[in-house]
Amino acid sequence: MSPDVLSQLAPTGTLRAAINMGNFLLVTGRSASGDPEGVSPGMARAIADRLGVPIRYVPYPKPGELADAAGSGAWDIGLIGAEPQRAERIAFTAAYAEIEATYLVPPGSAITSLDEVDRPGVRIAVTARAAYDLWLERNIRHATLVRSDSLDGACRIFVDDGLEVLAGLRPRLLTDAEALPGSRILPGGFTAVQQAIGTARANAAGAAFLRDFVEEAKASGLVARLIEQHQVRGLSVAGAA
Repeated sequence: MSPDVLSQLAPTGTLRAAINMGNFLLVTGRSASGDPEGVSPGMARAIADRLGVPIRYVPYPKPGELADAAGSGAWDIGLIGAEPQRAERIAFTAAYAEIEATYLVPPGSAITSLDEVDRPGVRIAVTARAAYDLWLERNIRHATLVRSDSLDGACRIFVDDGLEVLAGLRPRLLTDAEALPGSRILPGGFTAVQQAIGTARANAAGAAFLRDFVEEAKASGLVARLIEQHQVRGLSVAGAA
């Protein structure tokens, strides 16, 4: 192992892995010791094993808070959705997994397709600073984004305020649709959230190591095994870079 990689990814002798606890597909529970468990903690542990160092998880309740701490010395690697806004401070790998984001509409809605959403008068409930919110911020031109601090909050706004659309990850929207009889998930998706691994942009050697590790993890079946082990539906292995 290159000394540069170790000094950049484990400067304290331990790999400090930042985990987005708000993604219920990637973090599915906690161990008896309280550590997060799931696909992203499993990926982080595999990296620590490859480096030959212990791991310490650094949990964040929201992805935006994790991204804000990039370069502060609070974590060495972060497992988070890769977005251009975040890439200004974080050197990302290619995606190791993808999650489709789409829309839910209420009972009786006249909206039947994705291209009917971005129109004047349409209000979209969305979780603030989620990866798909950052995509919507860049791409929505005519509809209005109405943000909440949480997934549950976005759904409450959608229902209580009678909004026209709820944006979210398809697996979560399937649950929301079951609780809202007559609501519909629109066919297709407006984006796929690219779940990746990042480190501070100054860590050139560490970033190159992580890029190679992710490609190997996809090709070897590691990512697929983690998805199967944690029984996650709605998460798929990303294609080769």
